[in-house]
Amino acid sequence: MKFKISLISSFAVLALLHVDLASGFELTPGAGHLKAQRKIICSTVDDKPIVYWWYGRMYSRVQGEKDRLLFRVEGMNIRACTSIEDSERGNGFRMVSRELLFYQDPKTGEIMDEWENPWTGETLQVLHVANDPVNWGNFYEIDSNGNPFEMRSFNTHQDDWWDTTTIPLFYKNPLGGDFQEYVGGTYHATEMFNTTGSIKDLTDDYKDTAKVGIGWERISYWLPWMKMNGKNGIVYFHTFGKKLDDYNDLPQSMKDVIKNEYPKYDSPPPTTDQRRNETSWTYFKKMLGGTVSENEPGH
Repeated sequence: MKFKISLISSFAVLALLHVDLASGFELTPGAGHLKAQRKIICSTVDDKPIVYWWYGRMYSRVQGEKDRLLFRVEGMNIRACTSIEDSERGNGFRMVSRELLFYQDPKTGEIMDEWENPWTGETLQVLHVANDPVNWGNFYEIDSNGNPFEMRSFNTHQDDWWDTTTIPLFYKNPLGGDFQEYVGGTYHATEMFNTTGSIKDLTDDYKDTAKVGIGWERISYWLPWMKMNGKNGIVYFHTFGKKLDDYNDLPQSMKDVIKNEYPKYDSPPPTTDQRRNETSWTYFKKMLGGTVSENEPGH
């Protein structure tokens, strides 16, 4: 009987040791925050494809009239990270990605090829978002100011973590002329992200990536292909999604469209990719046959 008790005690100790080992790294500035950031964004395994998916709605807002539901929207981003190193800032990583967002019929959810503008009555071709690439900058253990890297909008409570990031955008419109600072037309938008997950999952060193739920909201001017000709008003997006376990977890309808019309979006760009980022505006300009200047913004 004593022998059995001893075995049980040993198993209990091993179980506790396993929990301690699995608890992994600490969420502290420097290497800890850098590792957490990488596990949230992508994977600690170099070049491993990671997919985010989100779904929601897009509305209009015009002074003096009710907001209108214009589209359902469904998007995906496929990405990968690679390790980098700097003699002064230490270990780090960079991320490359490309992304799609489809405008869908607000009633049926089917992807729309044409849209009748309710304000002008004109029937227009829908230009879905197909941005390649959407790459991030480099992250290191030491930031550009010489301080340990810190996820500044990162919060924790019990076993929950969440990050709330707001990105105001204000820059020269790629479709505008050379005198926007005098006559207006500067592009103005705001991106808002809410990401959340489990601390136990995030810090588990047996896992190369973390489970993440993500909310994405955006406020901006009319989309360029809507041909609103300066009409007063804005559009806003409200969506929610998550990091998927695998590309195959995307909805079948989305995978079919990618296979038939956007085949390169089933994998991320190479992690050596140094191209300038694409935006909805620069992509639209290319579709019109225009060239994009190297000085135009990449956000």
